[in-house]
Amino acid sequence: MSPQLETKINKLLQENKILVFMKGSKLMPQCGFSNNVVQILNTLGVPFETVDVLEDFELRQGIKEYSNWPTIPQVYINGEFVGGSDIMIELYQSGELQQMVEVALAS
Repeated sequence: MSPQLETKINKLLQENKILVFMKGSKLMPQCGFSNNVVQILNTLGVPFETVDVLEDFELRQGIKEYSNWPTIPQVYINGEFVGGSDIMIELYQSGELQQMVEVALAS
């Protein structure tokens, strides 16, 4: 990964408490897994931003290297990698996600 791309990702994570690297946007997800994540965050009613990895091939590959996670979407809360669709579903169902989001938004 280029130093410029790493800087770009770090900047995005610093600027957004809840950030989703996904296929498409929160208004128009381009895959089912990305849609799952958007629906969960919308259900929680929390502010979040998305980055469309389909628009930038270097970012699409780079974020996988950055997180050491092979798939998209990827969710970050307070700059920390949380996981993808399956992990978000598990965290939501257990109630842990709500707690993580509340802590992040309070900080």
